[in-house]
Amino acid sequence: MAGEPQADCLFCKIVAGQIPATVVRETETTVAFRDINPQAPTHVLVIPKVHYPDAASLAAAEPGVAADILREAGQVALDEKIVEHGYRTVFNTGSGAGQTVFHAHAHVLGGRGLQWPPG
Repeated sequence: MAGEPQADCLFCKIVAGQIPATVVRETETTVAFRDINPQAPTHVLVIPKVHYPDAASLAAAEPGVAADILREAGQVALDEKIVEHGYRTVFNTGSGAGQTVFHAHAHVLGGRGLQWPPG
């Protein structure tokens, strides 16, 4: 069922505390933790505690939680001191766009120059 934890989801297991992560922030609705394969000096994932496969389905079902992710992404950037030089918030949707864990999440990237267009 949408929004419910999925037994085979890596991020649901992190939310449940079954898999360790280096958590940098946590709220009632979100968890932010360091990516295990960082693509920049700062690479933090911000995930909802509820399970939806991608950002669009989360925003359609629970727009308040989607807004919480964006707010927390901004707070992560402040905490990590990457605001002044700029940072990127990315939602990959679908395997063709690089999504490998099908639980909505934002990547917060910074600490180096980020060229445009990406990849």
